[in-house]
Amino acid sequence: MITKSSKSKPSSTAMDPVIWSKLPQELLEHILCFLPLKTFLSLRSTCKHFNSLVFSPTFITKHSSGSGLCSFLLLSHQQFYSHFPLYDTIIGSWRDLALPFSLFPPFGSSQFTLISSSNGLLCFALPSCCSFLVCNMLAKSSRVIELPFFPFSFELLTLVSTPKGYKIFTLCTKFSSNRAFVYDSVVHSWTEHDGYQPLLFENFHQQGAFYDGSLCFTTPEPFSVVCFDLGTGKWGNLNVEMPRELTFVRLVSGVSDRKKLYMLGGIGRNGISRSMRLWELKEGKKWEEIERLPELMCRKFVSVCYHNYEHVYCFWHRGMICVCCHTWPEILYYKVERRSWHWLPKCPWLPDKWSCGFRWFSFVPQLHALA
Repeated sequence: MITKSSKSKPSSTAMDPVIWSKLPQELLEHILCFLPLKTFLSLRSTCKHFNSLVFSPTFITKHSSGSGLCSFLLLSHQQFYSHFPLYDTIIGSWRDLALPFSLFPPFGSSQFTLISSSNGLLCFALPSCCSFLVCNMLAKSSRVIELPFFPFSFELLTLVSTPKGYKIFTLCTKFSSNRAFVYDSVVHSWTEHDGYQPLLFENFHQQGAFYDGSLCFTTPEPFSVVCFDLGTGKWGNLNVEMPRELTFVRLVSGVSDRKKLYMLGGIGRNGISRSMRLWELKEGKKWEEIERLPELMCRKFVSVCYHNYEHVYCFWHRGMICVCCHTWPEILYYKVERRSWHWLPKCPWLPDKWSCGFRWFSFVPQLHALA
């Protein structure tokens, strides 16, 4: 028999609805941020407020940072078809991403190449359709973008996410004086701009580093940094003195803080790097050296690329500066906060007889990223 006093007193493990119903909305949303994504999505049908949070960029951003939503290093290689190996940088394990062909246009899934990524969006080239495809795998949405004209030969294509969508920058090599083209997802159209001389195509694997509203590129020797303003379509120079005895340079911008610009470069003579160093641009005025690659790691890396630095490219991923080589299946990365260098081993699914053509991308799934 249950007494009256025991009825009125809830157990220590019970969640008193009277208390929880008075929980401030901001505190409730903070708690929901820590739910696994799959669990949170199952709550959408319980009330309109929970369902609306899925479409709230502010909440999704908090969820991504609060719950540890997975972030991946994505490998694209010709020996894999219709799927991509993913390395989960949070739990340190390999997964597999299969492409949903429903996102592709008819005949577009027969031939495609992953060429860029940004803020949860992936950009593919579809030669058979004379177009690009931008898609959000998590939201299962996509958009086909027709090329400005055909044939359209492009280099240095860079996908840049914006608060209202995204932009695609590329240089077209069809003209004797190269031309720049920018696609804006807000107006769904291309604009044409002047190119830059000299040509920037020495390293065709490197994309632009987005810094303070502009895409930054490095020129061949004598090394310098040029900037393309995505708002005005104008070119300019970053008038900062470059370090001496450079053999190659690559630029990296922190996606989480686009006012930071890093530069990785080799130091040596006659095209031979004796050391590799990392600089940060300070107040837009000077390059300040912040780290050097340990000697043994440097020896391994330069032997991997055989001093053919045109195959080297870099990108930012969740506080890491990743250094990759088109001919090597491993990633060298630097953790900015810990100031430490590491090697990411090659994917266990690669066959023993691997070949060149390795392209790595940062992939951080975002529900609110608009394709």
